[in-house]
Amino acid sequence: MSTPKPVDNIPVLRDRQEAVLPAGLEQPEDIIAWALDRAERPILSTNFRPHTAAILHLVTRACPGIPVIWVDSGYNTPATYRYAEEITRQLALNLQVYMPKVSVARRTAVFGGVPGLTDPRHAEFTREVKLEPFERALREWKPDVWFTGIRAEQNDFRRSLGVVSRGPSGTLKVAPLHHWPSVDLENHIHRYQLPDNSDYVDPTKGEDRLECGLQFLGSGI
Repeated sequence: MSTPKPVDNIPVLRDRQEAVLPAGLEQPEDIIAWALDRAERPILSTNFRPHTAAILHLVTRACPGIPVIWVDSGYNTPATYRYAEEITRQLALNLQVYMPKVSVARRTAVFGGVPGLTDPRHAEFTREVKLEPFERALREWKPDVWFTGIRAEQNDFRRSLGVVSRGPSGTLKVAPLHHWPSVDLENHIHRYQLPDNSDYVDPTKGEDRLECGLQFLGSGI
């Protein structure tokens, strides 16, 4: 598979009428294959949090060269940056990095750093460091299928989305590991001797059960 590049035209699912997961399709490999069969411009998003090696390995094994979209807020831990480099090399990821338009240094000097979760400025902070860069990536790549690592056990909202849901501009959002508990991720990582990251912080969320807003994206961009 040749390395995909950003495009101007918007590819569409080959058959939007069948963009519903068939009953009984439960194994991640089968879900990924089903989605890829309907895709022309798939992408995979990541944040390099703990256990992300599992989804990165499964999807890129089925689709080498798939664009892997990472919104690097600039506030990641040193361990996360090292992990990103290691897993990118090991899996030969086609990593596409998107960063905020305002640097960490400038934000610290002018705006005083990261606003607290209860600070009225936090919503705009989240939009600037997480949502805007991701929306920019979507505009450039115009995917028809978006693979995501969200799982049901993470919070009630993610549980409600299911394996297949609609993303921005009609994108088919597919979560192949939606039903996997953390222990299954750990077992996969151990089985394939993949690196992992145990030191991850997301300044837009504060707590793992909270949402930064990416999964709320549905239309209008």
